[in-house]
Amino acid sequence: MSHANGLFDGLCDDAAVFPPGNLALAEAVTAHHEHQRSRYAALVGSLVVAGHHLEELSQLVGTGTQPSLVVSVVVPLSGIAATFELTDTHPAITLAGIEVALPPETDPATVVPLLDEVVRRRRLTCHIEVPRDPRRDRLIEALSGADCRAKLRTGGVHADLYPDEKELAEALVALVRAGVPFKATAGLHHAVRRTDPDTDFEQHGFLNLMVATAAARVGAGTDDLVEVLADRDPAGIAAAAGSLTATVRDSFGSFGTCSITDPVEELVALGLLDLGLADIDAVGASR
Repeated sequence: MSHANGLFDGLCDDAAVFPPGNLALAEAVTAHHEHQRSRYAALVGSLVVAGHHLEELSQLVGTGTQPSLVVSVVVPLSGIAATFELTDTHPAITLAGIEVALPPETDPATVVPLLDEVVRRRRLTCHIEVPRDPRRDRLIEALSGADCRAKLRTGGVHADLYPDEKELAEALVALVRAGVPFKATAGLHHAVRRTDPDTDFEQHGFLNLMVATAAARVGAGTDDLVEVLADRDPAGIAAAAGSLTATVRDSFGSFGTCSITDPVEELVALGLLDLGLADIDAVGASR
């Protein structure tokens, strides 16, 4: 099986500079260009950087001997204007989107319309992180019918940053029923759910998340999604993912990964991505 049906196109946002990868920005830019020239380039989304990276990034890319570097910038609300100012004046950087988190005192119903206006005017994507508190439902309600999208935090450097299956399932059901597209960030280091042997963190699988999203799109409820998210059987999850169509990506747009090659290798190993042997060797050598 290959990715010819577009199921995995643009699935992996390149978040190499963020934990636990923490790649130096210069190395991340070089690696990103290499990913874009590879046989698995179709899977690679934007390079994700933080707002404080932009000054250094503008110096690294110079005047643009390479094709324009497409970036998504994680930035506080207060930093959006500065992000636009820098990227608007730099010919070698193309701003594809912004990713923001709402401060605790911020009302989603007030902020979403303002960000929506920016998105429409600039033709950008904007992902707003879903709070893991009672504001979650208010944000999802505000995003329903909006151009802005949601961003689900699925892990991090501490165990308490990982939502359990029930919490994640509830968020998925709410997002799908409200018609709100989303991306996921952090913790999706492997295709299938596992316990990390070094940290003992319970890590969600990005294929589990994709299969669960598809189930929610056809009416599955929280209990059904909990079962999918908890499934640790690679063969079963791969079989379920292999039967999906690219329409699931209308909901689950992408996920940030600090390693592009890890998900590529796992999709190849599971028989869901068809690359030539030379390309598989190249993927391994690039790690």
